[in-house]
Amino acid sequence: MTSVSEFKKRPKMDAHNHLNLGMRYASYIPWAGFYIPDFPRKFSGLDDMHTIIGQYTRPRCITEKDVQDLITLSVQDAIADGVTILEGSIDIGFIHHCGESVTRFLDMITRVYEKFKNEIDFRPELGMGKTFDTELIKEWAPECMHSGIFKSIDLYGPEVEEGLENFTDLYELAGKLGIKKKAHVGEFSDAKSVKRFVQIFDLDEVQHGIGAATDKSVMKFLCDKNIRLHVCPASNVMLSAVPSLEEHPIKILYENGVNVTIATDDLLFFNKSISEQCVDLIEAGVLTKEQVFNILDKSVEK
Repeated sequence: MTSVSEFKKRPKMDAHNHLNLGMRYASYIPWAGFYIPDFPRKFSGLDDMHTIIGQYTRPRCITEKDVQDLITLSVQDAIADGVTILEGSIDIGFIHHCGESVTRFLDMITRVYEKFKNEIDFRPELGMGKTFDTELIKEWAPECMHSGIFKSIDLYGPEVEEGLENFTDLYELAGKLGIKKKAHVGEFSDAKSVKRFVQIFDLDEVQHGIGAATDKSVMKFLCDKNIRLHVCPASNVMLSAVPSLEEHPIKILYENGVNVTIATDDLLFFNKSISEQCVDLIEAGVLTKEQVFNILDKSVEK
């Protein structure tokens, strides 16, 4: 038998966690003051998930304090799972909740960082959505990046190359500032798209990237460039990106030498901590306990 507690005790990184949705449903309910019907549940893709976001979670998050509360809940639940390094994404759009003030946004993040700095290595990540106002991103992101608060950047949205040119200057700036470069690709898109995103942005790491498992040449490319994939098995199954956990391609990626971590993505929606996913992957016969330990240990290497 493999116990969740065994994995909670193991140092681990969560490098793919959207902090506004990164807490347990049980933590969210008392704060939100309502239940979400038929939830958590399996979704038929991102649009299905965004329906719940639009109806319930987004309308509940209105103020700067709301954002701070959600980030706090997510950090607390990461600590409860034994996460020692948290690269948590904070969407640039939350500057709207801070009176359109980048300074207030940065101050809010700093307050959370200071609250937990002795309990967890919290590394804030600047999240940018492709469908957000690109002019505002171009206005706000450089100041955020120059602040020194953000240790990584991430781009998410439709996994297509269209519109990526709007963000290349920001990724070049991140490189100059020593900020880690990530982007979402390869959860619903193919191996070719994973390679192209890495090349276009000179990525250090990929959020998801499981599409690469279908092409040995792309997996070799990732190995040669030492590109790490932050894989979220529960998310992939719950969003129907893969048919079942037993068929999850993390096994193929690992066996082909690709550097992977196990991450939560949106714990509120997918209901599985890293420790719980470790147990599930072992019990599903996807990875051995030794392989999972190796993944966790490698994720926290300096």
